[in-house]
Amino acid sequence: MTSHLAAESSEQPSGTGVVVAVCRVAGLLPDDGPVGITAIDKRPAEGRVTVGQLGVYADVQADRANHGGEEQAVYAYAQEDADFWAAELGREVEPGLFGENLRLRGVGVSTAVVGTRWRIGTTVLEVTEPRTPCTTFQNRMGEDRWVVRFTLANRTGAYLRVVEPGEVGAGDPVVVERVPAHGVTIADWFGARFAGGHAAPARRLLAAHDAGEIVLAAEMRERALAAVAE
Repeated sequence: MTSHLAAESSEQPSGTGVVVAVCRVAGLLPDDGPVGITAIDKRPAEGRVTVGQLGVYADVQADRANHGGEEQAVYAYAQEDADFWAAELGREVEPGLFGENLRLRGVGVSTAVVGTRWRIGTTVLEVTEPRTPCTTFQNRMGEDRWVVRFTLANRTGAYLRVVEPGEVGAGDPVVVERVPAHGVTIADWFGARFAGGHAAPARRLLAAHDAGEIVLAAEMRERALAAVAE
């Protein structure tokens, strides 16, 4: 794995963090993709927000073929990684700019072990897979080579499935309830995909899945099976 794909973050993979903001769609925007619109424009919501099996109440995904569903119900991003990008870009990276539903501080997101569970407010959320940048995200940012830069930085944030629905709000603690023993983090997996050597983490993820330690998202399992078959 190259140094660019090491996700050198100040976040910690365990402990207690805090919710900076809960974000949901503010409005649909035109997009060059096949759907023609995007719901990437997320803004902080006031008060407590309900989170169900398919995500944050009143949030939507325009491209449902590639976003949303139970395995990508909620997208979380770390304040520490947002601060990294703010320094890189020379501008503020406010909550929701990356299309995230949760901006968290003080708990690993890109560095979380796949299958980690967090209790946030009255919900329990489980880390499923990394966010893969797309041209819609690049258009949103208005930055040249954004997809490449975001990929190389390996600060992807994480998609989450909802294990226990409930309510969340800014200021809620983020308590790490469970960290699987297989040890493969979101950054490990995403970085290995683009730097080579992804068969080893794939085997660990598949073994944990087969043993019932975790339930891999369908896309993650397909990629892992393809990696070990190469």
